[in-house]
Amino acid sequence: MTTQPTLLDTLDPDLTARLTSRRGLFSRAAGSLGALATAPTVLAVASTEAFAQGLPGQVVDVLRFALTLEYLEAEFYQTALASRGLIPGRYRPVFQQIAKHEVAHVRLLQGALGTAAIPKPTFDFTARGKYQDVFESFDTFTTLSSTFEDLGVAAYKGQAGNLQGTPVLTTALQIHSVEARHAAEVRRVRGFIGWDGAFDAPQTKAQVLAAAMPFIAGGV
Repeated sequence: MTTQPTLLDTLDPDLTARLTSRRGLFSRAAGSLGALATAPTVLAVASTEAFAQGLPGQVVDVLRFALTLEYLEAEFYQTALASRGLIPGRYRPVFQQIAKHEVAHVRLLQGALGTAAIPKPTFDFTARGKYQDVFESFDTFTTLSSTFEDLGVAAYKGQAGNLQGTPVLTTALQIHSVEARHAAEVRRVRGFIGWDGAFDAPQTKAQVLAAAMPFIAGGV
């Protein structure tokens, strides 16, 4: 098998001790995550909230940026799973699990941002008509899935420096590694190997938005 590029090149423009005495943080974190609450995600939200006051504006901006991408991915997979006949039966468990992860990422980031969370934008997964069969053709769907997952990996890597020295970095890295696993799995579904080489390149916010904006119809 050989690798194949996704659309990114072609699209247009000692914490536990501090937290264990704060049971209210864990309660609020678990409440925001609901049925998706697990020990790692509750800890991530609670730890972020514990240090939320006084975070630099650029950190809040990064979290909002990440939330926009997670909104996009979550809705993309939910729409695909609801599209009858799109995903072959043998692959539905893969995309059902990815969808659950993306929803969990949204909930985690919403919980971390609290009242600073942005509302979900509206999306156009056809990219203004360029991919009209996205929810009819499994090939088009998986090509965009691979693109979105690779984009998420590059975005989190590109923003790591802006989160340095804050507890938010740990939260972002928890998501980043899972997005990388998604990217590899979707590539395998498409019949390709799960990696391009020994190193991945980060992307700037501008580069990521240039790739994502054709799929965002409004609200950003």
